Amino acid sequence: MQRRHFLNTTAVAAGVFPGLLPYSFSSPIMNPIPKGLRILFQGDSITDAGRDRGDYYANSGKGMGGGYVYQIVAELLGSYPLSDLKCFNRGISGNKVYQLADRWDLDCLAIKPDVLSILIGVNDFWHMINGNYAGTLEIYANDFRKLLKQTKEVFPDLKLIIGEPFAVAGGRAIDEKWKSFSEYRMAAKEIAVEFSAEFIPFHTIFEKALAEASVDYWCPDGVHPSIAGAHLMKKAWLEAFGRLNF
Repeated sequence: MQRRHFLNTTAVAAGVFPGLLPYSFSSPIMNPIPKGLRILFQGDSITDAGRDRGDYYANSGKGMGGGYVYQIVAELLGSYPLSDLKCFNRGISGNKVYQLADRWDLDCLAIKPDVLSILIGVNDFWHMINGNYAGTLEIYANDFRKLLKQTKEVFPDLKLIIGEPFAVAGGRAIDEKWKSFSEYRMAAKEIAVEFSAEFIPFHTIFEKALAEASVDYWCPDGVHPSIAGAHLMKKAWLEAFGRLNF
């Protein structure tokens, strides 16, 4: 009886809210997606999210990690089964901008992306305040600009999505030393404007989310998002992706 009641209830709900049914392929993106689009995610541990780096093939579950990239790719592949999308995750935990540059030929240029999504900057700052890296804001910004300039020279039609590096107040890793991190966030935004990239204000998104739940719910250490935090990132990323003009 309970099962029959559930099925009847589901049928009624589907009539009112058809998007509740699985395999509805309701599009989260307003603009059409070109067939065969190649999307590359780059960054540090937030993007890496424990991915199997040996599983480097497009659309591979283990290769996407367990964070926001996995959630985004699942949404895209499930919503656009006929688009032949090719999604790659090449984030590596601990990376700073210069380390992206060191592996760029293999982990970006060889992939020939149509869309490049980058979230980088937290380690450029964090490792500096910990005394493990002699970096500065100027080095971060200059390295980032140089990397994007190099990439656009090879792929002039490349679409860019730049995520704001974030440090959520109240997280276990965040203390008074992080006050000047806002300068790195501002630098990322300025670079996004310079390169006509879609900019995702992740830091602001997490700050607003604190009105609904604690930092432990969204991003326990202030740097690495929870599953719920990754969901916020996914939603914001898809909105930015939907603004791209192909």
